[in-house]
Amino acid sequence: MSLRRSLRGPAQTRRRFILEQESKFRAAGRKKEQSAGPVYAEILREAILITGVVLAMMVVIEFVNVGLGGVGRLQRHWSGWRQYVVAAGLGVLPGCFGPWAVVALYAHGLVSLGALIAAMVATSGDEAYLMMALMPAKAAVLFTALFAAGVATGALTDRVLRDHPLKGVECPGLAYHPEDARTMFAPGFLRRQWKAPTRLRLGLIAAFLAMGVGMAVDWSRHGDWNWAGAVSLAAVGFAAVVLAVVPDHFLEDHLWSHVLRRHARPILLWTLGALAAAAWIVERLPEDFSGAGSWSLLAAACLVGLIPESGPHMIFVTLHAKGAIPLSILFANSIVQDGHGMLPLLGESRRAFVVVKLVNLAAGALAGALWLLAESAGG
Repeated sequence: MSLRRSLRGPAQTRRRFILEQESKFRAAGRKKEQSAGPVYAEILREAILITGVVLAMMVVIEFVNVGLGGVGRLQRHWSGWRQYVVAAGLGVLPGCFGPWAVVALYAHGLVSLGALIAAMVATSGDEAYLMMALMPAKAAVLFTALFAAGVATGALTDRVLRDHPLKGVECPGLAYHPEDARTMFAPGFLRRQWKAPTRLRLGLIAAFLAMGVGMAVDWSRHGDWNWAGAVSLAAVGFAAVVLAVVPDHFLEDHLWSHVLRRHARPILLWTLGALAAAAWIVERLPEDFSGAGSWSLLAAACLVGLIPESGPHMIFVTLHAKGAIPLSILFANSIVQDGHGMLPLLGESRRAFVVVKLVNLAAGALAGALWLLAESAGG
């Protein structure tokens, strides 16, 4: 059944779509229990995908840093309330590309911890696509509420932290050398550079192009192609172009020594570990929470939201679409959960990861409780 049909079809079509999603969720759980091999292969695939897209965005950030004249000018573009609004706007977009972009910006010291929290509060990961299919009108209301909650929570966090070291990080590798910009944009530079390209340049370009082709083939084969996939593929492609045009000094000192050697391994390893842990937890989750009381449901929604994975949160979407749980429960879960969005942060700062999760948990529990009380008072 197509997404367009599920959006426009009658109530009977939507109920059938809900049953299909529940069947897929439970079948995936049974598949995981039957064979560990495919599960670990899928975890490795997701970890490589996430790491590749985040590294591609870091390459683009390094390039933009040179083009705009240094991190100082970049930070001025993200100062004040603007960073919370932009970060929450990126977060509220369906999928995980927006949160990954904000993680890359935070890792380079370009946005504050509050902006990062704004994105993670606003995002609902891949579950956003399911919400848009099952309940488009309520999804619009929910996304608006998540955006507002993200901006408010992010700004409040920075105000509370003020000069705390976690409020913003400094990336020592994000340096600006004026000679890079002069060389890069000098007439005839590209032609001279490609007369004798280095093996490092050719190898990195080949690696990013291969990753892009692999992403496109994988998404086409699994049938989960969407706008976030297209933007991720565009970022990888643009990173390959950057690798082709930057000077050798910039390539070796900034992109190879800084982005790839400093960031790649910890992001990949921590993402692998987190996905494996999340898969183990998801296998042990109950398949239905609808029999619990409202406050027990709220606690369950918040605790499940802590799992850094897209998938287990879909149960709250389908339960609300069937009328089994109130919107306040789904809202709380959406605030706490961030899909795969936070995974790259584990490779940069485990402390920041824990702080963001705790802030999101507190914000989700508080907002969900207030909404639940309002629903109860309204009868």
